[in-house]
Amino acid sequence: MARRCELTGKGVMVGNNVSHANNKTKRRFLPNLVDVTLISDALDRRVKVRICASTLRTVEHRGGLDKFLLAADEAKMSERMARLKREVAEAAASAAAAAATPAT
Repeated sequence: MARRCELTGKGVMVGNNVSHANNKTKRRFLPNLVDVTLISDALDRRVKVRICASTLRTVEHRGGLDKFLLAADEAKMSERMARLKREVAEAAASAAAAAATPAT
């Protein structure tokens, strides 16, 4: 399984350990990935994702998974999340169209 956030694309970074004697050795900075289940209001279902803890805070700050997906860049997401974004956009558009037509 790749060490990459499914929503933002944040992955492993590399750098150096620097000793007191200024010796440098390569090291890896791993993202803080967590497995969570988020709820999509537009699709009325749960979605299991593996995202960074910082992304989880951002999703909550923006008002949920649907709002985050609609505002996010599709190029950085995993293919599964890009498909989910398209489904949410379709569901949101159909809900807006249903709300716009007067019920008689």
